[in-house]
Amino acid sequence: MIEGVEITPLKIISDNRGSVMHMLRNDSRMYKKFGEIYFSITYSNTIKAWHMHKDMILNYACIKGVIKLVLYDDRKSSSSRGKFQELILSTDNYFLVTVPPLIWNGFKNICSEKSILANCSTVPYRDDEIIRRSHDHPDIPYKW
Repeated sequence: MIEGVEITPLKIISDNRGSVMHMLRNDSRMYKKFGEIYFSITYSNTIKAWHMHKDMILNYACIKGVIKLVLYDDRKSSSSRGKFQELILSTDNYFLVTVPPLIWNGFKNICSEKSILANCSTVPYRDDEIIRRSHDHPDIPYKW
């Protein structure tokens, strides 16, 4: 487990008309503030990695498909420095992953259809707030 990362089980309420998928409420312990919500659509067997936010807290939930989320901690003062955390997110395994700033993260769609990963972040996206690296960058020793 990476220091500061939190996993919160989420509810899906279903009936014969469909489902309601809870993600984040303003009275939740995980809620800090609202920046923006966006949905990342990823094609089958596609990797979106690596990126790290300087200020943003991420709140991820997979609302369609199956996503392998990988987190990497290279924070100098962290007790989990140098460690990876792998999580499989889907509607069958439905939870919120809260990722603090300065954690490298990336994900791969591991199913045969499009996957959708929702993020309710604490700050709006800014180009100067994110650092990106390729999925095979030598400073992050992970094999997809």
